[in-house]
Amino acid sequence: MARYTCSFTVSLTMQNLHECLVNLFSQCNCDVIYDTADYIMARETPGKISFAKLVTVEGLIDKSRPVGDNVRINLVVKNEELPLQSNNHCFQMFDMVKKAIADNYHWELVDLVSS
Repeated sequence: MARYTCSFTVSLTMQNLHECLVNLFSQCNCDVIYDTADYIMARETPGKISFAKLVTVEGLIDKSRPVGDNVRINLVVKNEELPLQSNNHCFQMFDMVKKAIADNYHWELVDLVSS
């Protein structure tokens, strides 16, 4: 199972953050399948790749430590594919999501840490 994680901090009010995350996932060709106030799960739209390679993106909004308008988000991008190659489909989607985070004009990216 391929799994890539990152944490990022953005400068945005909590009210606007949730809507921006949903839009971000939509831009990355993912449909939201589960949505609460502090957790969003989206699945890659099927049709272009095999079912095992479909990516799930999970975003957890850390509401326990907001500092002003800065909010921390933990992101997990995963699928059922074995990561036999370093540039697999899951990593490509992870890279696309990270670029979308960095390029999003709705917020100011304060910090991005990948693992």
